[in-house]
Amino acid sequence: MLLAEVAQATQRLADAGVPSPRNDAEELAAFVHGVKRGELHTVKDADFDARYWEVIARREAREPLQHITGHAYFRYLELQVGPGVFVPRPETESVVGWAIDAVRAMDVVEPLIVDLCTGSGAIALALAQEVPRSRVHAVELSEDALRWTRKNVEGSRVDLRQGDALEAFRDLDGQVDLVISNPPYIPLTEWEYVAPEARDHDPELALFSGEDGLDLIRGIERTAHRLLRPGGVVVIEHADTQGGQVPWIFTEERGWADAADHPDLNNRPRFATARKAMP
Repeated sequence: MLLAEVAQATQRLADAGVPSPRNDAEELAAFVHGVKRGELHTVKDADFDARYWEVIARREAREPLQHITGHAYFRYLELQVGPGVFVPRPETESVVGWAIDAVRAMDVVEPLIVDLCTGSGAIALALAQEVPRSRVHAVELSEDALRWTRKNVEGSRVDLRQGDALEAFRDLDGQVDLVISNPPYIPLTEWEYVAPEARDHDPELALFSGEDGLDLIRGIERTAHRLLRPGGVVVIEHADTQGGQVPWIFTEERGWADAADHPDLNNRPRFATARKAMP
């Protein structure tokens, strides 16, 4: 019975344009019935919960899966998310993976890391978890987002502050080993092309940044240069359509070396890195 319902729900979600209909139909079935996805076959016909069709209708209307279930998975983390905070995306996992490798290669005993525009706290928490002796600081401007960030960082080593990413952490100037950010980078002109899950549910503050989408990245370039020690590294996510544009912001004239773009798991340009030049 349940598996037949899931098949029907999958078709409904596919017809609504949901990008991963089978995955979402199964996740919601597991959520409603209190089991893991791999255990759906153990749910008896008599135990089918009609609330399943209520959550399917919400997903059909393109409400994010993570808002319905109240959590998002990111690397080895399970995060609390909902209205007001940007839902972490799988493509950001490869950005964090590169950053972790970069920090480990530095051979610094207690690396100092700053996450700008932290949102749910996904990046900061992943780094704190996977680089055990790191000292991780994160900043978020939005009070709505911070309601979720505070829940997620509770009990962790992450130092969370509220504020503007461009003015943050003046007390750490010139000391930081790695600056990382997944900032807003969608051009205002692209609004109508953004998936409904993001456009209608993610906060605008976390999505859009000027006519070409690069306004905040330009500001973060200056902030990163202020924060980093010579030889420190910046890692910044961008849209796949901005490949080639972002490394040009991190020029030698502005005190950078080794600026480069990197692909995500789908081999599309996803993030740029640069190293603060030695004096």
